[in-house]
Amino acid sequence: MHRRVLTTPALALGFAVLADGQAQPGKVGIIHIQNAIISTQDGQKAASDLQARFDPKRKELEQKQNEIDALRQQLQKGSNTMSDEAKQKLMREIDGKTRSLNRETEDAQTDFDQEQQKLLQELGGRMMEVISKYARDNNYSLILDVSSPQTPVLFAANGIDITKDIVDLYDKRAPSASRAPVPASSGVTRQPVVSPPAKPGAAPKPGTVK
Repeated sequence: MHRRVLTTPALALGFAVLADGQAQPGKVGIIHIQNAIISTQDGQKAASDLQARFDPKRKELEQKQNEIDALRQQLQKGSNTMSDEAKQKLMREIDGKTRSLNRETEDAQTDFDQEQQKLLQELGGRMMEVISKYARDNNYSLILDVSSPQTPVLFAANGIDITKDIVDLYDKRAPSASRAPVPASSGVTRQPVVSPPAKPGAAPKPGTVK
């Protein structure tokens, strides 16, 4: 696939929340906003729903890739016995199917990116409301998103990380709060929300369908 492969959420908030009307200097906190979003119950459900919607297309692309791989094997095995005309015909078929698969995969990836962006923007807006309330209620003057490369935080003590608190508060306020709680991730590594469609040119490994 010639487009970027999604390994991180498409939403990059890169925010710094300032508590409104703060008369005296308050606390400073950090949050891994992307991990927080995907760790909420709404984020988990959105990821599952989006994956389910694109799963049929992913399987279709995998099947077409398998067909191309089979033709390549046929060409390789018959290189010494096939006529030049037969080899040229098979090569043209492989080339045509590969170009078609690349176009389909790019289109599917574009659709996937757009749908994911919509979901993350919606969840990000709700998350910002929760963070603002948390900041006001707990006397925070500043909350930094350390998951964004645009926030150059060189050092932060573990005790000021509010990611889990925000996830818990979000789930408590959300209509879906009756579901079993989902543990929040506290690592700084960005995580995927959902898997992209299959990448052309790479045969899928057995048992890795997500």
